[in-house]
Amino acid sequence: MANNAIILLSGGLDSVTTAYYIKNKIKPKKMIALFFDYSQRTLKQEEYCARIISKKLKAKFKKVELKWLGDISTSFLNKQKQLPKTKEKDLADVKKGKKEITKYWVPCRNSLFLLAALAHAESEFISKKQKYDLYIGLKSEGRIPMKDTTSQFVKVINNLAKEATDKGNFKIIAPLIDKDKDEIIGLGIKLKIPYEFTYSCYAGSKFKNKIPVHCGTCENCVLRKKGFYWANVKDPSYYY
Repeated sequence: MANNAIILLSGGLDSVTTAYYIKNKIKPKKMIALFFDYSQRTLKQEEYCARIISKKLKAKFKKVELKWLGDISTSFLNKQKQLPKTKEKDLADVKKGKKEITKYWVPCRNSLFLLAALAHAESEFISKKQKYDLYIGLKSEGRIPMKDTTSQFVKVINNLAKEATDKGNFKIIAPLIDKDKDEIIGLGIKLKIPYEFTYSCYAGSKFKNKIPVHCGTCENCVLRKKGFYWANVKDPSYYY
C-alpha cells in the first residue's frame, strides 16, 4: 500500500467518512482531496463542506473542473427540475427504484472522477516519484445499486488502471463498500466526524448558522435521516 492517498471528496457523508478513515487508519504521509465541479446544483454546499473537511484533515484541497459533464447530463443532480418527494416506503420499492435510476444518473461520473484522480496520481509518481493510492467513498447500495458503485465496478476500474497508466501500478480502494449507511455513521462517530459539515441533499438550499441546510424530502435526505436513526445517533443536520 502506498504511503500517500488521493481521496475523492464530494463533501457527502460517505466520502467524508472515507477520508477520516484513511487519515486515522491508513495514516498517509500526504493526502490530496479531489473535489469535482460538474455543475451540480448543490455545488456551493458540497464544496463548502469539502473545503472544511480538507482543512480539518490537513489534506491538500484541489478542485477539478468538469463543467462540461453537467452540460450533457440530464440528471436531477444537474438540472433545476422539481425533485420528487421520497417516502420511506418508496425505498423498499425495488421495481420503481430501478426505473428511477436514470433520472439521477450522471453519464460515466464515477469512471471520469477516478480516471482524473488516476491522472493526478500518475503525475505525482512521474514528476516526484511519490506513490499515491486512490480512495473513493462507495457504500453498499442494497438491491438497487448504480452500476458504478459496486465491488465489480471497483475490480474493473482497477484492471483499467493497469492498462491506462505507463508508470505506477496504482490501487483504487473503496474501504466502506460493504457497509450500510448506519454502519458508516457508527464508524464516523468513533472517528469524531463533524457530520454537520457533510451534505447529502440533491436539491440544495440555504445555510443556517454556517451549516448547509438539507431539503429533507429527496431520496438522499431520507436515506441520510434513516441512517442516523438506525445508527442510534443524533442527526446534527438542518432540514427545512
